[in-house]
Amino acid sequence: MSKPHALVVGASIAGPITAYWLARAGFRITVIERFPKFRKGGQNIDIRTSGVTVMRKIPGMEAAVRAKTTTQDAIQFVNAQGNQYEIFRDGLSEIICDLTKDNPNVEYVFGEQVSEMHQEVEDEESKVTVKFKEGKLPATEYDLVVACDGATSRTRAIGFDCDVRTHIHPINMWAAYASIEKDLLNGSKTGTMYTAVGGRALAIGPDLSGGNRGCALAVLPQNDPSATLPFRTAQKSGDAALRAHVREHFANTNFHLTDLVPAITSAPDFYASEIVQVKLPSLSRGAFTLTGDAAHAPGPTGCGTTLALISSYLLAGELLSHLQPPSSSPLSRGRAIRAALRSYASLITPIATSMQKLPPGIPGVIAPQTRWGLWVRDAVLMAAAWGQGVGGKVLGRWAPSFGGDGSELPEYAWVE
Repeated sequence: MSKPHALVVGASIAGPITAYWLARAGFRITVIERFPKFRKGGQNIDIRTSGVTVMRKIPGMEAAVRAKTTTQDAIQFVNAQGNQYEIFRDGLSEIICDLTKDNPNVEYVFGEQVSEMHQEVEDEESKVTVKFKEGKLPATEYDLVVACDGATSRTRAIGFDCDVRTHIHPINMWAAYASIEKDLLNGSKTGTMYTAVGGRALAIGPDLSGGNRGCALAVLPQNDPSATLPFRTAQKSGDAALRAHVREHFANTNFHLTDLVPAITSAPDFYASEIVQVKLPSLSRGAFTLTGDAAHAPGPTGCGTTLALISSYLLAGELLSHLQPPSSSPLSRGRAIRAALRSYASLITPIATSMQKLPPGIPGVIAPQTRWGLWVRDAVLMAAAWGQGVGGKVLGRWAPSFGGDGSELPEYAWVE
């Protein structure tokens, strides 16, 4: 029997890692990405808790991640003149695409996206017929379609027949990221974060290239349901309008690194997005499902990469258990896939729910609106930095996503 064929939409983090595990589960995978090539840049990311467990199940991945770990030793929170409040962190960047680029069962197609998706949802034997916008692929039937294209997933909207923002829970935050060729830190390995009134935070850290990575974070008033509308309007208006909006929003912050905002907004790899949570009533519709931020974006808890690793592992593992002999269920392929999707949802949902829980005061404490709020925040940070033993326990209770690994993941008999 031929291998089941899966379409994975998105080639950032969740897409390639989902493709990796689906290949280990015996699938043939086509990965499409609407951008013309792999995108570079973006913020530092962390791999935590069960995400580390999944990473260690992939031969060579932990060593590759260690080799590309950020050179940043710490983050210091500063005032306008640069006085320090230092809190240490472990930042990990990711290397995932190399895991699948030479796999004969994985094909990447860039500059393509889904335009239509059709399936007989009531018929558990039916496949999903997908049509493509750019015509690089013909209309094709797939045994499985997985949306991995981020929190504002267009594929999710098509698959669930809803609006892009239907399942988005705004947190009134957005951020802009960029690589900066010039080393504004003058060789320092300590990242710097500065917050100005009005919920504005600027961060800069060392990059492996010898330059820096910069971030501009906006935390808007939480009681304003339309707070992110100007940002989203600029986003829809195009790259130039979005850069201009970021520049204007961060004018007159009085940060001592005056070149940071111009460097971010003029960088070739400038990227900006709204920070949101995604909460779905169901993780599948027929043979369509989701992983990563498209399924359960955690917002500012910092667990996005961790959830992408865990969800891709569980999805592929449950498909393997239901499809590969000796199977626990003598179901046909279509029925087995749908049963696997239900099992996947039952496993990932409690994990995602836990990692989406916002700590008290978040997001406002990240970048307070007032000078008094800034003083309180800095006092809290000093207390958190007071000691790894006590501080770590406090953080673990304050925010589940900072705590230990409370989820025991199942083992699967992967196809080598």
